[in-house]
Parts: sequence; structure tokens; C-alpha cells
Amino acid sequence: MRAAILILVALLALGPARAEEVLRMGDQRGNARALMEAAGVLDGLPYRLEWSEFPAAAPLLEALNAGAIDAGGVGDAPFTFAAAAGAPVKAFIAFRNRQDGLAILVAPDSPIRSVADLKGKRVATNRGSIGHQVVLAALAEAGLPFDSVLFSFLPPADAKIALASGSVEAWATWEPYTSTAELAGLARVVRDGNGITPGLTFTVARDSALTDKRPLLADFAARLARARAWALKDPAPYAKVWSKLIGLPEAVPLRWFSRAGYRTVPIDADVIADEQRTIDLYVRAGLIPKARAPQAAAIFDTGFSQALSEASAAVQ
Repeated sequence: MRAAILILVALLALGPARAEEVLRMGDQRGNARALMEAAGVLDGLPYRLEWSEFPAAAPLLEALNAGAIDAGGVGDAPFTFAAAAGAPVKAFIAFRNRQDGLAILVAPDSPIRSVADLKGKRVATNRGSIGHQVVLAALAEAGLPFDSVLFSFLPPADAKIALASGSVEAWATWEPYTSTAELAGLARVVRDGNGITPGLTFTVARDSALTDKRPLLADFAARLARARAWALKDPAPYAKVWSKLIGLPEAVPLRWFSRAGYRTVPIDADVIADEQRTIDLYVRAGLIPKARAPQAAAIFDTGFSQALSEASAAVQ
């Protein structure tokens, strides 16, 4: 008996011949996970996929910086701030979309009709968010200084209440908040992001994961690109799944997905140039010190682009 126990202890000490590989993905609710499950692209994974849900990009990026997850999806604005703060992350997948849903909203009966009318007004948004970005870009387009408006930095739920109560005159936000407010007749768009913001979102990963888990990230990236191409052909099935998951009327995601038209794009010179313009915008606005501003080309990993283009094309 004693010999058998010693043999068992020795076998346990050796451990499995090959530990199961794990990819730890961060997601914002209703985003990549819901899309990939709806598209049916997660079958037959050769590794274990662990999802962590986050309410917004900022806490997801904090988790990435802390090493709690390997990768996750975020907008270009919060990614820019994380890179400037020295987070050890790079973008390795890029998506483009129309910017109808990234918008500066006002109450339906508001006298504000243009960006110029926002001068001296209070605008609610998240600091460093794409909502913050669209306000800065709109002010620059209108030839107004960045301090023309008074920012109230609030999360979306609080910003929505602030607009409804009149404690702010405008709310700069994104989807699904824009479509929800529009369909309910609670807000009117003064300026959306089309033509003034690049319409970029990224999947970003820790530098260590891009080295140690590159095959896993490549497999995940190809599956996500196929899912995006699937949803682009017909957004209705994804909208149905999203609606059930989030608990909002199906009309909200259908409006959002139909007009956004998310598509996977290679990380090419155009993407890098657009990201550099975002960096430069934040430097001019005084949000990122010039000395800490990264060069856009240094915060991308372009090695996945060809495989992603092939994965997207396979669904066309």
C-alpha cells in the first residue's frame, strides 16, 4: 500500500504531459463574445477561452495593464490613453465602422442646433472616451478652442440622467446609448462622428501575450474576423442574440449594427495615420503631454493582418 501511495504521489508531482493552454479575453458586454457565439465560430477551440466582462474600456485596459487578462476589445480613444500611460499593450486587430452612433446629443426641444451653439455649455461624457474624442474633434472642425465647453465627466447612466434633468446641456456618447435615446425620442443629434473621427476600434493584447500566446491570438483573431464578416452580411441574427443578452428592444441593436457596418481592416498605413491624428488631437487638447505621446506605428502589431483579410474574405 505504501509503495502504491508513493507511486501516485510521484505521478501527481509530474503533472500532465502538457498543460491546457488558456486565452484570457476581456469583453465589453454584448460585444465580441455575443457576436462570436451568435456566429457559431467558437466551436472546436484548441485551447480554453476564459471571458471577463467589463462595463467599459477603461477598466478592461486596467485589467490588461495589471496582467489579469491577455487581450480585449476597446475603442481607439481609450487605447490611445492607455498607450500614452505606458501600458504594455499593442493593437493587433482593427475594425472600421460608420460613426452615426458616436454623437453629441441634446434634448429634443433644446435650442442647440450646431456645435457653435455648444459654446459655454456643459457636456457630459466619460473622460478619455470616444465621447470625449468626438467633442474635441467637433470643436476643432468648428474652429473653436477646446475649452469652449465645460466638461462634466460622468459614466453613461449618470450622463443620461444629467441630460434629462437639465444639469447638462449635451451628452457625448456612443452605442447602444445613442440608438436607445433616439428611438425613445429622448435626444437629438447635434453632430455625429462621421468625417471627424476615424471610426476605429481595436482588439489589443499585452506584449507578453503577443509573444507567448501568439498562435492562440491568431486563431482567436481569425474567428472574430469571420464573425464580423458574418454579421456584416446580415446584422439581424446578431441583433436578436444581443437583444436577449442585454435586455434592450431588438430595434436598438438592429439600428446600431445596420448603420455602423463594422468590418475588419488590415493595420495599414491608413489605420496608423488615423491613430496618429488621434494622438495629435489629444496632445493639442492638453490631455496627453507631448513628452509622453507615443508614435502610432509603435503601438501596433501588424503581423496578423494578412490572415485576418483571408478569414474575412472566406465568409464573403
